Amino acid sequence: MLAEIREERIKKLARLKEAGVDSFPSKTRRDFEISRALAKFNELCRRKKPVYLAGRILAVRSHGGSVFFDFTDGTGKLQALLRKNVLGEELFSLFNETADIGDFIELKGSLLLTKKKEKTIEVSEWRMLSKSLRPLPEKWHGMTDVEERFRKRYLDILMNEEVRGRFVLRSRLISEIRKFLDGENFLEVETPILHQLSGGANAEPFLTRHNALNIDLYLRIAPELYLKRLLVAGFDKIYEIGRLFRNEGIDPVHNPEFTELELYEAYQDSDGLRNFLETFVKAIVKKFFGKKKLEYAEHKIEFGKKFKEISFYDALSRYAFVMNPESVSLRELALKAKQFGIDARESDSRWKIADHIFKKICRPKIIQPTFVVNYPLESSPLAKRISGKTLLDRFQLIMGGLEIANGFSELNDPLEQAERFAASEKSAKEGDKEANLADMDFIEAMEYGMPPAAGVGLGIDRLAMLLTDTRNIKEIILFPTMRPK
Repeated sequence: MLAEIREERIKKLARLKEAGVDSFPSKTRRDFEISRALAKFNELCRRKKPVYLAGRILAVRSHGGSVFFDFTDGTGKLQALLRKNVLGEELFSLFNETADIGDFIELKGSLLLTKKKEKTIEVSEWRMLSKSLRPLPEKWHGMTDVEERFRKRYLDILMNEEVRGRFVLRSRLISEIRKFLDGENFLEVETPILHQLSGGANAEPFLTRHNALNIDLYLRIAPELYLKRLLVAGFDKIYEIGRLFRNEGIDPVHNPEFTELELYEAYQDSDGLRNFLETFVKAIVKKFFGKKKLEYAEHKIEFGKKFKEISFYDALSRYAFVMNPESVSLRELALKAKQFGIDARESDSRWKIADHIFKKICRPKIIQPTFVVNYPLESSPLAKRISGKTLLDRFQLIMGGLEIANGFSELNDPLEQAERFAASEKSAKEGDKEANLADMDFIEAMEYGMPPAAGVGLGIDRLAMLLTDTRNIKEIILFPTMRPK
């Protein structure tokens, strides 16, 4: 069926060519976007001066010597009217013979209100701008193959206003984040995406090769170590918004490439950064919704109150019923994980197993905005420990069961950092693909002096999921990673 439609449209393309029409011209004449024409509609009607508009045909209705059709340019939708006695026999017939839903056209005409009070352009000339060869879906909502929506996102956006709205909100979210941080005197910077060493987070990287230098390079899993070099350089408040790449599984909250905001502030600690992050999130919610509540996954999330706080170990006790989580044996913890359907590997540490339990059992139960604080020492080689304890001054912000942000007071002792890297590299050699490698160039930079600082990484995709009540990260990434057909 599709092949027949395509073949018929190719014949129409040939018919246009026979009529001397270039169906893919390089220039378009357009006086206004449709949204602007609608805003100035009454004024343009009074002028009675022809205007040029352009857009894609969405629907066609023929009535003998007249044709009505709807068209859009992405900013708005308008009705067009073609009359044989106005347009002339030749142009009227050519439209009927060759124009299809999905085609882009240029229109010249006068704006008027029909008897039904519909805003309309009465066309005196039309010109093909781009002839479509495949039909648009007639009822995109009726498609049962969800993956096809992700593969053909261009059609998903075109035919579904809700989907389009999500991506408009996501784009505006990033603009508002920049506006907020710039207003707080943060400086936006750019750091490399290709790294000689994989570091800055616990994740398995993607490996590539640079032919000219004859070296292997990693796609960055985090910009952290380069941003900290800029703290050494004397920048006190910096941030970066960009793509990160992690060679991990795909599920409703993970995509191998994703967008993250990462920011650092010198002379700050995790307490001050949590307060800043809370103010930031509340400001974003108020900007988009004008209120202190939003709904996510059938939960009402409150942003009018002080964010809650719970320690990592207390969360394990409260939500997963792990008794004495700070001292529980590796064997007991592995048994607990098995009861929850978590397969722990023999090489997994107590921290890794505890983290698996937290992610599967505890995190989904944390609905209201909550800072989970005081993580085990093994959880990050880059965070500063709490004085006198084997805990890190680290936190995660959880909302609606989603990890939105991860931050900590930054380790700035180069000697301790070298020791932490050595332990992490030992884990890497023992087969931990997510362990950090020792970055001695970063250690050298630290030895010149790195100020006390705190930093946080915030997942743009997950925050957008929360703001749009979306349960799958693929719904908020324009072109998510997919298995080849």
